[in-house]
Amino acid sequence: MTLTIGSPETPVRLLQVTDPHLFGDEGRTIYGVTTAVALRKVLAEAFAPGSPRPDAILVTGDIADDHSAAAYGNFRRALLPYGLPVFCLPGNHDEPGLMVDLVHGDGFQCGGTAEFGAWGAVFVDTHVHGLPEGRVDSKELSRLESALQDFGSRPILVCLHHPPLPVGSAWLDGVGLRNASELLAVVERYPNVRVVLAGHVHQAFERQHRHALVLATPSTCAQFTPLMEHCLMDLRPPGYRWLELLPDGRVRTEVKWLQGWEVTDRPPDDRL
Repeated sequence: MTLTIGSPETPVRLLQVTDPHLFGDEGRTIYGVTTAVALRKVLAEAFAPGSPRPDAILVTGDIADDHSAAAYGNFRRALLPYGLPVFCLPGNHDEPGLMVDLVHGDGFQCGGTAEFGAWGAVFVDTHVHGLPEGRVDSKELSRLESALQDFGSRPILVCLHHPPLPVGSAWLDGVGLRNASELLAVVERYPNVRVVLAGHVHQAFERQHRHALVLATPSTCAQFTPLMEHCLMDLRPPGYRWLELLPDGRVRTEVKWLQGWEVTDRPPDDRL
């Protein structure tokens, strides 16, 4: 079943948060950040009084860094108070089966499709068990193509964890989407795919690829410095993205950086 949000005649406003890297123990840190605290501060800022309220929340993977049931429980508890539909997909640090068992339902959707006003949306799984890089398997590629066919001429948003374009950092592109060309071949057959939205790279990224705007969004915890050969943590604070999907197929989007969160010392790379 495809969940419908908003009306085809009006814009739909979406909040994207990505790569929260939560733990069962909410006091744990990674990259020098207590991730549960960072996520809650991001959400509090996004929903501050006077801010336009989104119609739904998108979470593009790496939810549970420690693969624990408790981390997914903490994730649900952080987002439930906002009373909005939450659309999730797995990242390389997630356990997709556990995620579906513990997150899906009661306003949370894992994978599948959605209708956002005049737009259709498809949530694509790029998870490869035990590996940091991504891949869209043949079954998922077929599901994507079928969904694009079903949506007809409507403008389309495709969401996934690993971006399908290189971001210009050798080490990150080395753990990117391994069969990006296969995914892009599907996207290129459907000129109404207007936006491809990702996480994974812990930085802001925007590039036009033919008819599709490819976007990646900063993490709600720590960032990677762009355009580096090797991993170098950034001094940027936690981030998030707003998207406004317009009925005529245009999109307005803006990356926001958490106010009042100063990173004075370069965080450690905890993956070394």
